[in-house]
Amino acid sequence: MFKKLLNCRLFLLDMDGTLYLGDEVFDGAVDFIRTLEKQSKDYIYLTNNSSRAGTDYITRLLRLGFPCEAKNVFTSGMATGLYLNEKYKGARVYLVGTKAFQRELLSYGINLVEENADVVVAGFDTELVYEKLNKAVHFLRRGAAFIEANPDWVCPMPNDEVLPDCGSICALLTAASGVEPIVIGKPNRNMVDIISNMTGVPNEQICCVGDRLYTDIAVAQNAGAVSLLVMSGETTDKMLEEAERKPDYVLKDVKQLMEVLINGKL
Repeated sequence: MFKKLLNCRLFLLDMDGTLYLGDEVFDGAVDFIRTLEKQSKDYIYLTNNSSRAGTDYITRLLRLGFPCEAKNVFTSGMATGLYLNEKYKGARVYLVGTKAFQRELLSYGINLVEENADVVVAGFDTELVYEKLNKAVHFLRRGAAFIEANPDWVCPMPNDEVLPDCGSICALLTAASGVEPIVIGKPNRNMVDIISNMTGVPNEQICCVGDRLYTDIAVAQNAGAVSLLVMSGETTDKMLEEAERKPDYVLKDVKQLMEVLINGKL
């Protein structure tokens, strides 16, 4: 039953809703990471959250008690920087995003501007003000390309609360401008392909673990990787039942996943 899962050499791990909610670390989450290390399985914290830079995640994960080095983090913001350098090298980019996302893009040499933008990039902007929306719509209506760092509608929070995420912000920008964005983060298979090329682990031996059908599970299915849904975050039983494409595996949480890795069964 768990053969494909047990054969995986690299685990790509969502964070919000999978390992923790807010500052609440899920029971067994840190032990799960330690189990991967004991079994010599590699892991990367793979997040669609573009509100923080990769370095911010290292600090945050260490503070929450998770082992983490630079090699263990890959974000949609990092993927956006790589994409811009590949497709829009030297372009004038206007960012609807946090100061942390700004630092991330600057570290990739992206030319961020406030006027005459060739490209509008939108992320999960927890520092959003109306002026940013106004400028973005202005540039989009005058022909700027539109890049969406991640398509998540909401960011899950403790006590069954959510924050409007990048997908919701981009829906507003599309409604106002008529321009549809190019999506960079999960479920775009490039996130997995880039990591496969970096690590040398083939996609079929990579397991994507997360709580969202339309990002975490979809990226695995799009990339030919193993998909594992945990029911500790956004997805409900009803959502899973109605999904056209089912995950390879569905478990309660990463603690249960740890038990499978140790025992080979539930």
